[in-house]
Parts: sequence; structure tokens; C-alpha cells
Amino acid sequence: MKQYIRRFLLIVNLQTLIISSLAVASTAICIHYQFTAEFPLTLVATAIIFPIVFSIGGAYKRREAALREYAAIKGYLRSIYFVARDWLDNPKPENIDKVVLIIHDFFDNLRVMFTDPKTDLIKNEERIYDNFSDFSLYIKEELREEGLSAGECSRTNQYLQKMMISFESIKHIYQYRTPRTLRAFSALFIKILPIVYGPYFAYIAAEMSWGLQYVIPILLTMILVSLENIQEHLENPFDQVGEDDIKFNVEKFIERLKHQSSDNL
Repeated sequence: MKQYIRRFLLIVNLQTLIISSLAVASTAICIHYQFTAEFPLTLVATAIIFPIVFSIGGAYKRREAALREYAAIKGYLRSIYFVARDWLDNPKPENIDKVVLIIHDFFDNLRVMFTDPKTDLIKNEERIYDNFSDFSLYIKEELREEGLSAGECSRTNQYLQKMMISFESIKHIYQYRTPRTLRAFSALFIKILPIVYGPYFAYIAAEMSWGLQYVIPILLTMILVSLENIQEHLENPFDQVGEDDIKFNVEKFIERLKHQSSDNL
């Protein structure tokens, strides 16, 4: 039950209450002064619904693209680990432990980079590329020295190269958002239209019982503001605020690596 309440409060917040109150006040004033007008509801669809739904669709596609690249990074990390563990006849335990430490450090830095503000991007990105350098030196020194063939080292370097490409793809999703002007346009009308439509709500109030005339402005505001909040939560899939954010579970990933290792002993 608490989970559903928390999800509800993510889309119905203080902004919803403020705009709903202003819409109700506007409706009450228009009813009191008999200030009515039959506004077309198509204006709501044109000015708000279409732009916000377009933004939600764009933000969702960005999140799905980030998930694909994140899954690819995890797959390449596991592949490099399997190379160190399984491709050599007698791998040294300390070298396997070393690659686990490199993976853990990289994964932890990945989590920090994408959950920190963009102002820390340059500093965090340097740590990530230090980790890529650690992987490259590990392939060159530990794996080659233990007898991994040149062809297998080349294939392992391809895993590293593809992992860097996936990282760059996620980084661009992290840096860039859906069109800001479109979001600003819809956000402006979401705040204005429920209030401006007071004369329309007063117009249809004549056909409603007392008190029900305020239900429509409240419902309209809740729908519009909730759509905006959904879009905002999808906009940044890394901030760990919304229910649909990408989770970086470093410890669980490393634990599974070690579990696989123990199965092969």
C-alpha cells in the first residue's frame, strides 16, 4: 500500500494543489459574476496534450535506449571477466581478483557519474576513462603474459571497444534531453489553461449540482500536471527519483560474478 501511495505522490504534488486551487478560485469568481464562455476543448489537446505526450514518448525512448546500452556494458564486463577466468589453462587467482576489482571500480564510478549532477561530468568522466585504461593494460600485461593468444587478446579488446561505445551512448542520453522549448511550451500552458478556462467551467456549471462544478477544473488540473510530472521523471532516467529510473546495483553484479566463479571451482 505504501508503494502505491509513494507512486501517487510522485505525480500528484504541491504544484497540483496550487494550480487546482487557482482553477477552482477562477471558476468560483466566474460563477459569482456570471462571467461565462464556451471555450473549445480542442485548445487543451493542441496546446498541452499533444506536446506533453510527444515529450513522454521521446523520454521513454531515451530511457529504453539507455537500458539497452547499460545491458550491453554489463555483458561486456562479464565477457572480460570470463576471458580472465576461463580462457587460460591455469589462470592466476590474483589476476582474477584484480579484474574483479577493476570491474567493481568501473561499475561504481559509472553509478556515481550518472547519478551526480551534470556539473561533475568532466571529473567523473576522467575516472571512467582511467578505468578503461586499466582494462586495456590488464589485457596487455596480465592476460598476454599468462599466455592468452594474440587473436584472443584482440577479441577481448573488441569487448572493451564496444563497451566504450555503449558508455558514450549513455553519456549523450545523460547530457541531452528532449526539446527544452517544447517542454517549456507545454509547461506554460499547463499552468495557465486551467485558470483561463474558469469562464468555461462556470458555463457548464449550470447543468451540475452544487459542488460538482469544481470537480471538472480539479480533474483537468490533476490530469495535465500528472502528465507533466510523468514526463519530468522519465526525462532523467538516472536521478534515482522516479519509479522507472535505471538502477545501478554494483554489489549485486559483483556478487554474481563471484558466485559463477565458485561454481567452477
